[in-house]
Parts: sequence; C-alpha cells; structure tokens
Amino acid sequence: MLFGAESMPDLGEARQRLARLSALAETGHAEHGRVRAELAGVRDFLALAPRARDTLEELSTALFGQVLDEVELNLTHAVREILGQDRVVATRREVRNNRLQIHFEIHNQGDGERVEDIMTGQGGSVCNILSVGLRLIALSQLQPEAHRPFLVLDEQDCWIRPALIPRFMQLISEIAARLGLQILVISHHPLDLFADAARHIFELRPDREHGASIRQVK
Repeated sequence: MLFGAESMPDLGEARQRLARLSALAETGHAEHGRVRAELAGVRDFLALAPRARDTLEELSTALFGQVLDEVELNLTHAVREILGQDRVVATRREVRNNRLQIHFEIHNQGDGERVEDIMTGQGGSVCNILSVGLRLIALSQLQPEAHRPFLVLDEQDCWIRPALIPRFMQLISEIAARLGLQILVISHHPLDLFADAARHIFELRPDREHGASIRQVK
C-alpha cells in the first residue's frame, strides 16, 4: 500500500495512541480480575450462608439450652405450686434473622399433652405467673453493682383467683428473699390475702374531699 506525503500517518502519534490503548487494556484486565475475584467471594459466601446459619442455631441452642432448661423447670414449679395442676412450661427455640427467638408454651399433662395459650390459659393466671417469673429471673441476672435489686409488680395478680393469691404471694416472697430482692406489689385484692407473705402492707383509700390517704395495715 502506498501513501502520499500528505497521507502518511505520524509514527510518534501512532505510538502514543498504542501506549494509551495498552494502558486501557491493562486497566480493563485488572478490573476484570478484581470483579471476578469479588464475584467468587460472593458465591463462596452464599454457599457458606446455610451452613453458617445452621451452625449459629446449634451454638445458640448449646449456649442457651442449659439456661432455658432451668427457666422451664423454675416456671413449671411456679405454675404447679400456685395452680396445683399438672402443667409443664416448655420453650420452642429457633433462629430468625440471626437472632435466637424463644416461644413459651404450656403443656397440660392431664389432657393428652394439649398445648395451652399462655395468654388465656386458666383465665389468664398462667400469663400472670410466667410474667412475674420471667421478671424475677431477668432481674437476678443483672449486675448488682449497676442495678438496684428492686421490682414493682403492678396488678400482676389481676387474673389469679383470690383463693390462689396466698400461694402466689408466698412463692414471690420466698424467691425475693433467696435472691435478695425488694418487691413492691400493687393489688386490688383484699388485704388479708397478703398477710402471711408481705412484710409491710399499706392501704390506699380514695377521698373526694381530702384526696387519697395511705394507712399502714401491717
């Protein structure tokens, strides 16, 4: 191929262009390698995720299993002691969104292992007992130097039959003494139901003319 003097390409310009294209090619090649390596890492992570989830569930169950077993045992004792019925507190444990979730159930041993709703079981009495029990357990796990050993129970006996209140309060009193806790109980039940368990009893009386008054009963 023959070129005239005016159409002959500049050799220096061609070399500069070649150098630019070579640099772009090297950059593209390096970027391609980086993206491939990143993609491989993502694929490895996705392949590992199911196994990691299963391992996390196993570790969570192993770490908290013994604690939950003890919680189940203590709450079952409380339910049986107060209600005088053969019921068992059980937990279902599962990991969702990398978090351990615990669901409480009540098994009625005297009714073919029937599972009861803790919110409505025994007219709500079961919910009262579990609520107090879990609060006491949680409070007992706190660092004593950072938290006051004090708990307020506001009408936590609202769904418990009056005949069961003395048992309920006696158990709370025993646990509080064993854990070194001070507990303030607010209730609408008759005061005589608390006589054997409470150290001090105060009666709050409404008065339209002079306002509410407090009288110490015990």
